[in-house]
Amino acid sequence: MDSAKVPSRADQQLIEHARAAVDTVRLPGGAESGQDVEGQLDAVDSYIGRGGQAAVMVPARARRVDEQIAAFFESAGFPWPPAELAQWDESPGSERMTPQGAALFAADALLTGSVPLPRIAALLRGMAPGLEVNLIASLVETTVRDVPDSPVLGADDSLAMLAGDVRRILHDLAGTASPEDLGAAWHAARDVRSWALDLCARVEGELAARAPGDATMKWWISRQLPAGLSLLDELRTRHERAAATALSALGLLLQREQFAELERVQPGCQWDLAQTPGFLPPPARDFLALPSAAPASS
Repeated sequence: MDSAKVPSRADQQLIEHARAAVDTVRLPGGAESGQDVEGQLDAVDSYIGRGGQAAVMVPARARRVDEQIAAFFESAGFPWPPAELAQWDESPGSERMTPQGAALFAADALLTGSVPLPRIAALLRGMAPGLEVNLIASLVETTVRDVPDSPVLGADDSLAMLAGDVRRILHDLAGTASPEDLGAAWHAARDVRSWALDLCARVEGELAARAPGDATMKWWISRQLPAGLSLLDELRTRHERAAATALSALGLLLQREQFAELERVQPGCQWDLAQTPGFLPPPARDFLALPSAAPASS
């Protein structure tokens, strides 16, 4: 934020709301400050082991859509997903993360900012249980091999762009981002939710009419790409919540900063890949303004 500009009351309220949203993020099982990272992760693991709530990887509504798409094409004599896709997945039998594993992975990522690529791939496979092949998971798995000397990969094949508790990073970002950027991110986050809910409703309509069309294809493509993560995230909550919107907005701001830093330390990344239809939700793609990215259609 420009230190010469005194934020208006509305700006200050936006900042305070964003910071308050970060403060609502808690680890499952009551593991919080006062313990080191390992102690907190042990507490989360113990909580899950005692039957505590694990992560909801695929909301029921999304699972129903996935199953209906597969059933429709299989009833028409077309195996789903198409067998031709198998050649693009180098390790179709790789680990699929369980809901329990996803909860622990999320806690670890939150506390350390560290996200090992093999665990990300396992998470992606776990979030698409009906897919025998998973193209984006395979891409993540082969990244280490393809760019072994990348400056953004740590010794344990983790993305090394962040360090420490992500809540602290987001809390700071809420105060350092300009009110204009924070407001734009807020609107983009709301637009991402609208995009996800609208796409889901249109797919359900096409399937109910037994006439899969444009929306069904966009859904299926998105479910195999990062946009699918936004679909699942939005479908986990039935009603919009201001805190969730604020966290999504901060996440978009952080992504934009990290992409800019990635281009700085490793110029010439394949940003055109992110322009692929379905790779990102259109509102998020537009907000992120990826380096050297040409305009793309929705």
